[in-house]
Amino acid sequence: MTTATLRDRFPALDGLRAVGALAVLTTHVGFSSGASLHESWGGFLARMDIGVALFFVVSGFLLYRPHVVARLVGVAPPPTRPYLWHRFLRIVPALWIAVLLAALTLPHTADVGVGRYVRHALLVQVYVPDQQVAGLTQLWSLATEGAFYLALPLLAAALTRLPGRSRRWVGLAVLSLAPTVVVGPAWMAWVTAEGRSLWGLWLPGYIGWFGLGMLLALWSSARSAGLVRTPRLVALAQHPWTCWSLALAGYTVLTTPVAGPLGLTATTPGAAFTKSLAYGLVAALVVLPTVSGNRRRDEPSAVRTLGTGPWAWAGGISYGVFLYHVTVLGWVERAIGHRPFGGDFALLWVGTVTVTTLLAWASYRLVERPVMRRGRHNRTYDVRRGSSLEELPVDRIASGDAGQDPTTATATAHSTSS
Repeated sequence: MTTATLRDRFPALDGLRAVGALAVLTTHVGFSSGASLHESWGGFLARMDIGVALFFVVSGFLLYRPHVVARLVGVAPPPTRPYLWHRFLRIVPALWIAVLLAALTLPHTADVGVGRYVRHALLVQVYVPDQQVAGLTQLWSLATEGAFYLALPLLAAALTRLPGRSRRWVGLAVLSLAPTVVVGPAWMAWVTAEGRSLWGLWLPGYIGWFGLGMLLALWSSARSAGLVRTPRLVALAQHPWTCWSLALAGYTVLTTPVAGPLGLTATTPGAAFTKSLAYGLVAALVVLPTVSGNRRRDEPSAVRTLGTGPWAWAGGISYGVFLYHVTVLGWVERAIGHRPFGGDFALLWVGTVTVTTLLAWASYRLVERPVMRRGRHNRTYDVRRGSSLEELPVDRIASGDAGQDPTTATATAHSTSS
């Protein structure tokens, strides 16, 4: 009998959530202070919006992987209704608090009515022109991610129905998902050429980032089950600092005009394509070593560290950091009398990080975690722990016997995403 396993938890992704949230916060402070536009090192601040790509790759991996596991083990896929309910519990209550905070504590112009805040609360603002409001500009990416949440069950079901037993099915699924890596950049190039900036906020422009996460879910699961042999990719994944150094090198290239202007100047279709494709590949390189180990004890120490201590704690509150930081930035700007693009990067960054961290911690402890525990009927649930199942035996997969009709299976697969 094989010793292969399918892991059910990847704690290092908590640390990557924290990295992504801090990157998004930092790029917004860099823009508001003007440092990303005027300083010689401004490119490194401007491109920290790559944190969104990191979030999307992680989401694609975590949310699709339970479907991959179910298909490989030969059990029923995760049911859609609980999945959507858990997504609602995780996202919406804190979102509504963030919208209220922005509406009640930040000034807005006379043309900003209640309707704009309602559209942000429903995550439909990206489908209506001229809907930005102070404190909530970052929520476009949450609206896009929400669209992916709704599309995933349909996409996963279509992939699950591809024919073949485990090894052949994995190959067909990879071939089906691979085009998404360039579909997203192509969409961004097209909307840039057509001048349809609003369409550049929609899911098709970012399907490649989610697709890369889904491809990692396929590769990670198939490798753990002994279905694929990719020695070079495995060797790279087992050296996280090499992966992250390559990612940093790619990121450094992106700080140049090759990925378009750093400010609000209109970009070109070629630069839009390059930026979208490169952001996804860099984010995938960052994620790769954190999802490659068959067991947690097999992971390099740098990867294990990302899932423990301060990293795990920061990952738990990272959603709150994302939600509240632009509103907090507005508070700090008013407190110090900051003028737009008037400098003060260090002061703005320290103030925003400090207040946002405290607010996100309070939100997680007092709102997010209690709501999830009550809604899931689980008094001990914590997003950093996920499911109680750490590994699943897959001896049938490695021997090629999996792949029975999942509708007749007795077990079920459980989503572990937060």
